[in-house]
Amino acid sequence: MMHDVTNPPLAARFFAYATLAGYETLSHSDSTLRPLLRRLNQYPSIPTPTVTNYNPQLAALLAMLETAGRLQPSGRNLDSCRTSLLDDSRKKGMPDDILTGSQKVAKTIADAVVRYARQDGYNRLSDYPRYTPTKGEGYWYPTPPAFLSAVEPHFGQIRPFLIDSAGTYTPRPPTVFSTNKQSAFYRQMADVCRAGQTLTSDQKASAQFWDCNPFAVQDAGHLQIGLKKMSPGAHWMAIAGAACRRQRASFSRTLQVHTVLAMTLMDAFICCWAEKYRSNRIRPETVIRQYIDPDWKPLLQTPPFPEYVSGHSVISGASAEVLTHFFGDNLAYTDSTEIGFGLAPRRFTSFRQAAQEAGLSRFYGGIHFNDSVTEGLNEGQRIGEYVVATRLVK
Repeated sequence: MMHDVTNPPLAARFFAYATLAGYETLSHSDSTLRPLLRRLNQYPSIPTPTVTNYNPQLAALLAMLETAGRLQPSGRNLDSCRTSLLDDSRKKGMPDDILTGSQKVAKTIADAVVRYARQDGYNRLSDYPRYTPTKGEGYWYPTPPAFLSAVEPHFGQIRPFLIDSAGTYTPRPPTVFSTNKQSAFYRQMADVCRAGQTLTSDQKASAQFWDCNPFAVQDAGHLQIGLKKMSPGAHWMAIAGAACRRQRASFSRTLQVHTVLAMTLMDAFICCWAEKYRSNRIRPETVIRQYIDPDWKPLLQTPPFPEYVSGHSVISGASAEVLTHFFGDNLAYTDSTEIGFGLAPRRFTSFRQAAQEAGLSRFYGGIHFNDSVTEGLNEGQRIGEYVVATRLVK
């Protein structure tokens, strides 16, 4: 996904359908995994494998690779992973009939999951009218340095997995825009401006650690080079993986955690993106330069979509609730997800503490107002609580 510079909502969609294929494959042989029929929106009856000679775990991995390969733009690059997986299984003594059977089961499940994915409405988003920024004061407009067009303006229209619709969980309306220096909005604007000028080294480290901006670019003379960072959803998937390894979770438990988290991420992005393009609120960078300091720059590059609510806050609040359900509220851990990007690990006492920091980091980065962070975390928490209450997980 980094190769494709996949945007955050779409990355969550890829994670969700790929892990769903693995979960569905394994559930036919593992009674600890609850069936998904009538638990997911418009979920079809998935064919029960007729092949008896297959390895469930291998089939699940192959189903994930097959699904991801058919949904992602550069999916063909996963062919080498599939070949390596089969070669490794063969070297470990897995018989050819088991290898063949596992591939057949994987393809049957992947076919069904890909059909389900193609019915969620995403492929029809290009039929919607082209998004143009709303004219008037207080509305979002493309930001430097790349001035990219709005990303996924209609993502809130697609089918979620667990919640009824994007309107099921909405934040309170954003603070009313005003340039009056006594207004609540102006105070928030001034807070972001002032904070950006007085950040501590730890606050800067926090903002950079959680940046996860696939659209970040670096100027190189007359060129702008994409930095290809991971998405915020990928960061939380990595946290889930680390927690599973630390708790020595079984293969089926690990797959369950990742599947439920991925579906939660997608539903959270759907809700968040619906609000972003409903309120179309201006970014701090734009408004601060207009009304306070024309030379002000945020610590982080501003992502190319409206401000309210904070996507990091929504998905982090939701992810923390799901992971807390699986692992408890006192699992202290060190997050080393960003080491590969040259960033030092950070220590957290719980998933909820990590979510709070992830949200606040967007304020430190100068790309979100305080109410966007607070309301985003609250919205995400409610989404996560709903997922846990659906009894999809146990």
